[in-house]
Parts: sequence; structure tokens; C-alpha cells
Amino acid sequence: MKVVEQIKQPIAHEMELFEQKFSLSMKSKVPLLNRITHYIVNRKGKQMRPMFVFLVAKMLGDERLNDRTYRGASVIELIHTATLVHDDVVDDSYRRRGFFSLNALWKNKIAVLVGDFLLSKGLLLSIDNEDFDLLQIISVAVREMSEGELLQIEKARNLDITEEIYFEIIRQKTATLIAACCAMGACAVHAGKKDVEAMRKFGELIGLAFQIKDDLFDYGTQQIGKPTGIDIKEQKMTLPLIYAVNNSDKKQRKWLINSVKNHNKDKNRVNEVIDYVKKSGGLDYAVDKMVSLQQQALRMLDKYPESQYKDSLILMVNYVIERKK
Repeated sequence: MKVVEQIKQPIAHEMELFEQKFSLSMKSKVPLLNRITHYIVNRKGKQMRPMFVFLVAKMLGDERLNDRTYRGASVIELIHTATLVHDDVVDDSYRRRGFFSLNALWKNKIAVLVGDFLLSKGLLLSIDNEDFDLLQIISVAVREMSEGELLQIEKARNLDITEEIYFEIIRQKTATLIAACCAMGACAVHAGKKDVEAMRKFGELIGLAFQIKDDLFDYGTQQIGKPTGIDIKEQKMTLPLIYAVNNSDKKQRKWLINSVKNHNKDKNRVNEVIDYVKKSGGLDYAVDKMVSLQQQALRMLDKYPESQYKDSLILMVNYVIERKK
């Protein structure tokens, strides 16, 4: 059995029910919108974010989930989908998970409007049901994701990213939404403030480890749907590269920065940078940081009683750093 199926096993029924509720949450009176949202639903990914919501809710609550949990998971998935649609427009990307992106099929204007529609649907789902505590969790995540993207754009201009700034960017860009999933799962079943905050932190640690794993793929050989060196071509300062820059002499540092800034389209130069980062110990350093975050996340589960949901969360934490794509 695949790891993702194993993780999903204790919440298989909930995930089936969620898919129905999620489809309904996107319904509109506009036929064009319904065609587009139908396209989105039929090309879903692994749905890790709703899985986090349900597993945390089941671990902290009773065996039966309330409607708030399904609404929380739907809000997360609506917001996540909206950000992906907008990202594809911003990045001028025409593929998503091996399929055409919305902007490739329906052009940028429609894709942006669909993203806005999904965002408003998510927020209204919480407001209409007076889930104001859930709304606050997701609103903070949306604000932080926007700030993280803009911080990365600002820093990419000068490539003056320290390790501290790098972690702040990935905390906001990636980790904040996984943190929101876990906080949402706890909050939806009316867990205490301490548990909600503990689960938020747990999700944040996983999110940070998840992004470092993504950064490492840029230096790997696996076929993951993303060519090697794409981050360098896009002038993204990732952890292995930051380590290499910080641990080089003045001459090498100048060469690295110049390569990323002015020669990022030169395939040979990009490969030279990748080789240099590997030899400098950048990959080993990033792996150590990723494993440290994974271990911290696992320790946070220690205080919770044994259950199949906790086991699935442990599997999920390990999957995040062991995945091949």
C-alpha cells in the first residue's frame, strides 16, 4: 500500500464525505464557473491539507467529526486552491500537476477572477456559519502567505537573503498554511487554547521541513516534474545555496551571486553552481536542518495518547521528508 493511502486509511470515510462537501462549497449560478471548478475538482492533488485537519481533529476530539471540521477542511482547500490559481498567473505557468493550468485554458483574467471567487467562497463559508475562530486562523494564513511572497520578491532583487530571512520567507509562504490546517483541526473540535497552539506549531515545523525538502529536489536527479536548477534560474535563494554563499571566500561568493543574478539562464553555469553547492556541504547542511525540524514535530506528538490518528500523523511527518516528489 502506498504511504499516502496508509496515512489516509483511518479517515478514508471522512475524506470521501469531504470531497462531496468540497464540490458543493464551490457551486455557483454561473455555468462558466461551474465548468472551471469541475475541472479543478477532477484534478486534485494528494489533499494533504484536509488530511491534516481531519487527523488532528480525530486525535484531539472524539471519533465522530462535527460539521465544523468539514467546513474547516473545505475553507483550507478553497484558500489553497485560490493561491495555486493565482500563483500560476503570477509565475506565467501553464502546467499544474501534469495538467494544463487555468490560465493556460481560460487566460489570466478568468483565472484571477476564479481565484478571487474561491477565496471569497472560503471566507463566506466561515462567516455564514459563524465560525469566527476558524475564520481568524485562515485569515492570518492568507495575510502571511502574501507577505512571504512579497518578501521573497523584494529580497530576490539584491539576493541579500540571510538564513534567518530565508526561514521567515518559507514560514510565511509554505508553513503557515500547514500550521493553519493543524490549528483548524484542533479548533474545530473545540480543543483548548494550549492544544490549538501546540498543533499550530506542529504544523509549522512540518511546513518548514516540507519546503526544505522541495529546495533539495532542485539539486537532485529524480524526475519530479520540476527540472533541476529551476530555483537558481528563478533567482531563488534556497537553504543549500545560502549555506554555500555564507561559507565561501570573497571570490567564490562573488562568483556565486553573479552566477545566480546574471547567468541564471546559462545551463552550464547553473550546473557549475549546483556542483559547487554540493561540494560545499550545502545539501548536507539543509538535510540536517530538515531532520531537526522533523524530530521537533514528532516530539510534539509525544504527549498525546496512542491512536491510529496519531500513527497517521507520525507517518505524515516522516513522509514529508522521505517523499520522492
